[in-house]
Amino acid sequence: MKTSDEIICPDFPCSDVNIASYVVPYREIEPEKIRILMITEAPSVDREDYIYAEGSPFHLQTTVQAFNDGGVNISTMQEILDLGVYITTAIKCAKIQYSVSSQTIKNCSELLGKEVALFPGIEVYMLMGDVAIKAMNSIWKKRQGTNVIPGGSTYKIRKQKYYYEGKRVFPSYLQTGRNYLIEKSKRRMIAEDIKEAVQLIKGR
Repeated sequence: MKTSDEIICPDFPCSDVNIASYVVPYREIEPEKIRILMITEAPSVDREDYIYAEGSPFHLQTTVQAFNDGGVNISTMQEILDLGVYITTAIKCAKIQYSVSSQTIKNCSELLGKEVALFPGIEVYMLMGDVAIKAMNSIWKKRQGTNVIPGGSTYKIRKQKYYYEGKRVFPSYLQTGRNYLIEKSKRRMIAEDIKEAVQLIKGR
């Protein structure tokens, strides 16, 4: 299955993103093998940096480093998939400015909800950054009437354990992009979250 064949934005309603950069994971995936859903923020404006691009795109480099920091020895996207981890973005178009509106997150959560439904074996959700947290909260609030992840600083809320329908949910930090290479404290926390998430699926 290719997610890009299943998930299509019908009308591109968002005004604060670059719709020319719209992208959904286009790699062949075996959905029944996916156990961890890792949701990042948005794709890069440069398609060559997209995490599923050929070669060694920048977003993949920082993601590989995050897994290695967590004691998971991988070096390619295929190895990440073979581990049972599927990575996607909450927003399918690159940002124009530093942040995006709540309306854009809400719009894209409609696509994200359909994407999540393609993977029936998910055991762990990893929400990498505020945009991913807000997008998944939007989906879950529609289903159960309340947020799964409370508001507040990720540094504080990550100290608690969260679940959705019995599946563990990790509020974490964005592992793609240049900030990951700069902020050592966040790198440490991302590594801790990845290590625990992988141990969870290996222990079941």
